[in-house]
Amino acid sequence: MELTHMLHELSTQVVGFIYPNEIEIQWSILIVVYPYITGLVAGAFILASLVKVFNVKELQPTYRLAMLTALAFMLIAPLPLQLHLGRPERSFEMFLTPHPSSAMAMFGFVYLWYLMVVLLLEIWFEYRRDMIVWSGEATGPKKWLLKGLSLFSTDISEKAVAFDKKTVKVITIIGIPSAFLLHGYVGFIFGSIKANPWWSSVMMPVVFLFSAIVSGIAMVMLLYMIVVPLRGAKIDMKCLDKIASFLFYAVIVDFSIEVLDFIHRLYESEESIKILSQLVSTKLFMSLVVLQVLLGMLVPLGVMAVIKIFRLQEELRKLLYFISAVLIQLGIFSTRWNVVIGGQLFSKSFRGLTTYKMELTGIEGLLVALVLLIVPFVILSLLMKLLPPWKKEELVSQ
Repeated sequence: MELTHMLHELSTQVVGFIYPNEIEIQWSILIVVYPYITGLVAGAFILASLVKVFNVKELQPTYRLAMLTALAFMLIAPLPLQLHLGRPERSFEMFLTPHPSSAMAMFGFVYLWYLMVVLLLEIWFEYRRDMIVWSGEATGPKKWLLKGLSLFSTDISEKAVAFDKKTVKVITIIGIPSAFLLHGYVGFIFGSIKANPWWSSVMMPVVFLFSAIVSGIAMVMLLYMIVVPLRGAKIDMKCLDKIASFLFYAVIVDFSIEVLDFIHRLYESEESIKILSQLVSTKLFMSLVVLQVLLGMLVPLGVMAVIKIFRLQEELRKLLYFISAVLIQLGIFSTRWNVVIGGQLFSKSFRGLTTYKMELTGIEGLLVALVLLIVPFVILSLLMKLLPPWKKEELVSQ
């Protein structure tokens, strides 16, 4: 009876010929969540850099929000990997015994560099003056917390503030290639696995990078459209239109690169092309063709193109921007799913396909993944209460 049940399970999961050790998927939804979260970090930081480095003044209202968003997601970024490890308490050993030849082992050093040197330092210099002022107005534990965060600094002179601004710009310039490295290396990990034709592509790091920029910009735009009305202020349409403009061009570049990668695979037509075609047309049809390409890219591109061509009313533009940003998030998450899960669905012999059955509970289950996606927003709300992303003069003017 048990053997019959096992054979039935195999018949529903497997198509064609596949070895027994290839039926079970090793990298689960947690590894899907990991590149998605790190992509949001890199994308949000790139958007923030447009203000400080490229002097895009229209985006000023989103600068601090983008930085806090990047920090909130950065704090959670390593958790999916930690939960996936069999012995997560031993992960600190990679700092004690660095292994430069392992891209995955070097993640800890890239993470610490980006978190400690780039994000935390830039946010500290950006908020230093305000924390000093707020600590003088606050009472109780919050007063001492702000004093501690400002390292008990009291200098708010023009010279000190000018130094803070220069330092922020320097750190942002350093942070741009660091953001590229943070998420580009994730694509590098997949692209360097030559044994897997679904991953082995020189375009993989570039695809990951530009999709990260798209997801980060879309996330900040979503948060801006949600948070501003909640605090009783009015959305700056010049700012929103500018974000949407950058998002539009980023999606075009990302889509073009993915199409180029697809054409390159077709042109090469290696021995794996048949099984990959079968994979796309069956197992990944909904997640790749429908969710990633159609809903996640083509529909938002079409909507934003219509907004650019026709002068629509503000309320209608807001609604269309919001829908586009939500669809883009869905599309980018599907991209991560298709790369991580899709690359494990076909056999190494290129003669069969398997199926990924996601658990609801358990450390590798859907509920844990949802928690990992929700926690950054909780952290962001706490950061925004402690370090408001809008200055008081902006609150008054709005």
